[in-house]
Amino acid sequence: MNELSEKTDQNLAEPNVQEKEKKAESTEQKNRWLSFWVDGMLSGLMIGVGGIVNLSCENRYLGAFLFSLGLFSIIQFRYGLYTGKVGYIVNRDKAYIGETFFTLLANAVGAAVTAGLIYLTRFAQNATVSGLDVTLVDRAQASMQTKLDDSLLSSLILAFFCGLMMFTAVEGHRCCATKRNFVGGLFLVVMPIMVFILSGFNHCVADIFYYFLAGCPNVSRALLYFLMVIVGNALGGMLIPFLKKFSNQPL
Repeated sequence: MNELSEKTDQNLAEPNVQEKEKKAESTEQKNRWLSFWVDGMLSGLMIGVGGIVNLSCENRYLGAFLFSLGLFSIIQFRYGLYTGKVGYIVNRDKAYIGETFFTLLANAVGAAVTAGLIYLTRFAQNATVSGLDVTLVDRAQASMQTKLDDSLLSSLILAFFCGLMMFTAVEGHRCCATKRNFVGGLFLVVMPIMVFILSGFNHCVADIFYYFLAGCPNVSRALLYFLMVIVGNALGGMLIPFLKKFSNQPL
């Protein structure tokens, strides 16, 4: 009799457990895109912070080094960044493509909001950069003017190399993390970021921050420019994982 009662209780309990699991899965599914959006916004914010400190440094090497804080924070806190995710499209399903470009939209909003907030402060229009007789807005305008005046092919190629550096940083840190090599992981985040900053490569999210801080000049040209940079970042990011498919040393 006791065994029958226990079985009955167990049978009654199992639907409840299954129902709770289904509810948990449903909640997780409902929050999935919200999670992508929040993480993407945070990445845009951190890239914007990196852009602020880069523009604030008279020494370009110091500015490039400090900019890497943005990506390092994104990796450590597992935010979502388009240029860090797009390379993995090669080895992922179609759903991942939508996730990646949704992340890009969130990145853009986060970077634009950051620029808008900084534009309202004294650092943007009144306080000059230490050692220079220019403001952050002046430097952002000069940077974006150079980029928008560039040819579309040049913009694409420079974005390609940025994408290559970004994948190197993210995948390099991942490999070092699996080996518990913190120093190597830190090095492989900082060095590629410094390389792309000092080389003048084009990063779509960082450039969105600079563009909005500069006051959104030449909108029609900017649309073409950002299209080229987004494509270039994607091609550069996908190069290594694609070619590694034919290597005896896969990722």
